Amino acid sequence: MELLRDPQTWLSFATLALLEIVLGIDNILFLSLLVSRLPAQRQGSARILGLLFAMLTRLGLLFSITWLATLTAPLVFIAGHGVSGRAAILFAGGLFLAIKSVGEIVKLLSGRRTERKPGPFESFWLIVLQIGVIDVVFSLDSVFTAVGLARRIEVMVAAIVCSVGVMLLVSGYVSELLNRYPTFKVLALGFLLLIGVMLMAEASDLHVPKGYLYFALGFSAAIECVNIGVRKRVRAASG
Repeated sequence: MELLRDPQTWLSFATLALLEIVLGIDNILFLSLLVSRLPAQRQGSARILGLLFAMLTRLGLLFSITWLATLTAPLVFIAGHGVSGRAAILFAGGLFLAIKSVGEIVKLLSGRRTERKPGPFESFWLIVLQIGVIDVVFSLDSVFTAVGLARRIEVMVAAIVCSVGVMLLVSGYVSELLNRYPTFKVLALGFLLLIGVMLMAEASDLHVPKGYLYFALGFSAAIECVNIGVRKRVRAASG
């Protein structure tokens, strides 16, 4: 009860929950793009299971903070530069994300219907697994931030659970938006491609503030909303 009466607890919780929600934007986009390849009746289950798995991976990382600290130590040396476990995870995750995004963009440009021929990575359980695994890459640095913002493990766990709850509520609307407007899907793929490149850059010790990417995404999404409104008015006027 003393923890609940402490204003600092609620401030840490609100700050950390907001941070987790913002940092979860890329995860929501990745999840929505993945589940769109499943039959419509299974997409909801995939979103729920994928996000629950992602929550478990985040909590697992949180409780393994001591082990995570060892990931910053060099494992091997390549051309005189030390490569840590963290760098290897970030680079592998970024490369996977970039390849996945480029592949989806190529399919959209070719005009093929991506929902009819599920590949080896597009079965129900493999999609759920991909959501949880890529969340490890997205959440690796945010776990260290969480420990810095909130000293109590209870607060960190509550913030992560709250953020995943918000993502569960929002992900369905994001999936519907991407399915209804292909241009938003292309925009989301472009953003994920940038995230992949950024992760590979961070693996090479080149820090790129994520705020720039989120601003670019927000600005592009606002412009696309204006374009959709203009196209609707043109169609209404010509019809």
